[in-house]
This record gives sequence, structure tokens and C-alpha cells, in this order.
Amino acid sequence: MFKSLLVAVAGLGLSTLASAADLVAGQHYSVLDEPVKTQVADGKIEVTEAFWYGCPHCYAMEDTLNAWVAELPEDVVFQRMPATMGGAWNRHATAFYAARELGIQQDLHADFFDAIHEQGAQLTEDKDIAAFFSEYGVSEQEALDALGSFGVKSQVNQAHARMRNMQLMGVPALIVDGRYVVTPSSAGSLDNMPKIAGALVDKVRDERSE
Repeated sequence: MFKSLLVAVAGLGLSTLASAADLVAGQHYSVLDEPVKTQVADGKIEVTEAFWYGCPHCYAMEDTLNAWVAELPEDVVFQRMPATMGGAWNRHATAFYAARELGIQQDLHADFFDAIHEQGAQLTEDKDIAAFFSEYGVSEQEALDALGSFGVKSQVNQAHARMRNMQLMGVPALIVDGRYVVTPSSAGSLDNMPKIAGALVDKVRDERSE
């Protein structure tokens, strides 16, 4: 997570954010020098959340973010990208992609967060992750196989490359259309992050219609 982050509303006046016209590049969001190729079909607008299961700020934003995602229009595709900064970050990224390979990621995502932040679980050892996965209809051996698979390792490496290209130094972050990056610091609060991302989605729509 951001090493010295103090999440506070910095007088940005974004609680009633109306449109992208209210945003200032370099203040409310940053613009990547080199856009990152999106992973969605033509015509769709990609919003990516970079997160870490061990990040308390990511966990605190879950309810607000999920409520926002539930109301997204059909032309917006939301996806999660686990951050990779070594150690536990990489193990949790591996768990994320292994769960997705096994078809259980959506079912266990919130519970994985809860286990770490409410129950004090570390979930950084393969045996512990496999035991956790086994509660979702897969065997521990199937989980271990997925955790060690070449396909999962490749996805973790791809996430790491995307994170570097997005110039991310911490999480949570929301990246809109592979170009616009919203962080807690730029947004002023965790709750403001989806609001700004939503206004940037409108900005992308406007840009494409010009």
C-alpha cells in the first residue's frame, strides 16, 4: 500500500462531483505518458482495480467499490488486477489467478479478504491457501496444482508487467482506459475514487465521440 498514505479529504470538493469537467489532470488523477493496452473488446471502456489482499485500504474500499461496479453501464468492463511487489503480494496474486483458473475466484474473493483482515490469516503458504480453496468445491491437490501451474505463473508475470507499465507505486488504484490513474492521494479519500473513475469513464466516452 502507499507507504505513508494518510487518507483524508483535502478540500477537493469531490463529494458532489458532477462531471469530468470538474477534474484537473495532475490533481485529481494522473495521465500515463504511454497508455497501457487494454484487455477488453473494442468499444468497451476498461476500469482496472490494482489491489493487494493484505492492504487495509483496499479492504476498506471494497463495499464502496462493489456498489459502484454493480451500477456500471454495459459499455464499461471492470476487472481486478492483483499487485505484485514481492513476498506476500506475489503469493496473494498467485492465489487470485489460481482461484480464477479453478472457477472459484468470484465466490471466495470477499472471504479471502475477510480471512486476512478479520481473522488474522496470512494465507501466504501454498498449503494454507489450498486448505482455504478446498472450502469452495475443489480438492487441496487441485488447488496446489493450480498454484504451481505455468499458466498461473504467466498471469502473475503479466500482471507485474502491466503494473510497471501503469507506473503504480502502491494500491489501491483505479486505472481507466489504460490511461488515467486514480489513487487515494489524488482522490482525497477512498470513497471518492470510484466517483472520479466514473467521471473519467464519461471523459473517455466524450473523447471517443469527438
